[in-house]
Amino acid sequence: MSAQTSRAAAARPIAIAKSGAAGAAVFPGSGSRKYNYFEPKGRKATHYEDMTVDVQPDPERYLLQDWIISFPDGTPTYSKDWTAAKSSNWHKFRAVDQEWERTHYQRQSTICGMVQNTIENGRKSGAPTRFDPAWVKILQNHLGAYKHAEFGLGTSTMQAQRYGYTQMVNNAILTNSSYKLRFAQDITLYLSEIGLDLPGFDNAAGKKHWLEDPIWQGVRKSVESVMGSNDYLEQYFATNVVFEPLIGELFRSGFLMQAASAQNDFITPAVVSAAEADYERNLANTVELFHILGTDPTYGAQNLALFNKWLAKHADLALDAANHLQPIWSQPRVKVAAFADALAHAKNRIKGIAAELGLTVPANLAS
Repeated sequence: MSAQTSRAAAARPIAIAKSGAAGAAVFPGSGSRKYNYFEPKGRKATHYEDMTVDVQPDPERYLLQDWIISFPDGTPTYSKDWTAAKSSNWHKFRAVDQEWERTHYQRQSTICGMVQNTIENGRKSGAPTRFDPAWVKILQNHLGAYKHAEFGLGTSTMQAQRYGYTQMVNNAILTNSSYKLRFAQDITLYLSEIGLDLPGFDNAAGKKHWLEDPIWQGVRKSVESVMGSNDYLEQYFATNVVFEPLIGELFRSGFLMQAASAQNDFITPAVVSAAEADYERNLANTVELFHILGTDPTYGAQNLALFNKWLAKHADLALDAANHLQPIWSQPRVKVAAFADALAHAKNRIKGIAAELGLTVPANLAS
């Protein structure tokens, strides 16, 4: 090699391999001693944000390398294509309840303690033995059946653990899943406990009614439709925007909590009330997420069309399921709640949720 060639080679810039180290890109806290990766929603980052935002990696934020592993077909570790919804910024969402691991376990523990104390105190006073006999059959057969719906929805929303694109979205859906599974457990333990004081009480009757009773087959179909979806956000949407107001609240608030006291039952409403509080938190998170997606500057119109499709699909199943539940309202000996009133309230509830999200209510819910 000549001296001239050597000098030319030395003058060429050397290609430097990009580093995959965290912080290789510019981020909101690059110039700050506080070193925050993310832009807080408020003036200061909350503890929830510190523990949740950007815990799950994203090559589009801060890192220079792509996913370090992928599936054999080339699908990355996490893919935006695992939901039909689109977003120009999946990291924008913040859960309204700001719940993360520690606070979630604390709340779940508090609820479990409250439910157990309620059951124990009720049994000590002999309350279950004073339940109206017809009401005992309703709890055995129908509350026992409903727990399977809660378990099914809790199982379906677990999928977000693997398919959710960001930790903030995952956290909100998974705490939702945990609340559903806990309530299914609450019902199981509650019925088992009071069954000890009620001769002939059949703890297996609920499963039989869930599988065979025509009253519950519409609910089964609705739940299994949610469970069968391959889209984790469709499952989240169908659970909180459709199933909960049309079936969950209808049965819990519109029947159990209204009718129980007239049957000498003051325990069941306290147990069921925990699920109503759970839903208010889950609904707030759901509305926040789908409002962000529905008003996305790039994909908003596309997302709203998708959500309207999901609404029509699942509302049709849920409304049919709700109508099949009507005979339960006539079974208590003392009747204080009317199915027509409960269904009207459920329809108004879903109309209100749809209005917040800018969705079109299907015609079968408008009347």
